[in-house]
Amino acid sequence: MKVSLFITCLAEMFYQDVAKDVVEVLERLGCDVDFPRGQICCGQPAYNSGYRKDAQKAARQMIRSFEHSEFIVTPSGSCAAMFKEYPELFKEEPEWRKRAEALANKTYEFTQFIVNVLHIEDVGAVYPASATYHTSCHMIRLLKETDAPFRLLKNVKGLELLPLENSYDCCGFGGTFAVKMAPISEQMVDEKIRHVEASAATLLIAADNGCLMNIKGRIDRKGKPIEVKHIAQILNTRVEGRK
Repeated sequence: MKVSLFITCLAEMFYQDVAKDVVEVLERLGCDVDFPRGQICCGQPAYNSGYRKDAQKAARQMIRSFEHSEFIVTPSGSCAAMFKEYPELFKEEPEWRKRAEALANKTYEFTQFIVNVLHIEDVGAVYPASATYHTSCHMIRLLKETDAPFRLLKNVKGLELLPLENSYDCCGFGGTFAVKMAPISEQMVDEKIRHVEASAATLLIAADNGCLMNIKGRIDRKGKPIEVKHIAQILNTRVEGRK
């Protein structure tokens, strides 16, 4: 099965290890992974800020870049959800809307692809730790994916997955929201961290680098002894000594 990696801005600039883990897991599961060089930002920051024409410019480039891909996989529910918005973005341009729909229909978030397309729930990972999982807003509200990450994590040997109170609450990132509404964002992420601490977990897992960057930044600033990992980093660990 041929898979094209949609890397996302955050993974390319800040979380290259996550991208590497995504590729290694997919290849281990039998996928042939390529990387279309023409890809850029998906246009979500512009789209969410009301700059529709700028978002369309980015979207056209992404459609051209991935047009010949069989499947598109990305380590971000948020960015995958933006691809699903492309048909609406071109609702008044029939030809581009058709191309956008084709792109949206073959795009999957990383865990979603493994569980729903490859039909695999145990990737052979080993990660002894007590952990809890943060469900990102776009993953559950726009992609409607609430199950795939948990199916994979429950099969990670040695991982004790603890419940997180109000797990569906936003972490306060929200892209430009964290910049424009910083005091409110700070209160939201502080509440998220309090719930993580209450779970007694020593590790927080999520499937969106935006959330991870926001939560980990605040955890580090407050000096909390909590690890923060993308789910790909957990799924690509196969020995008890870890990587």
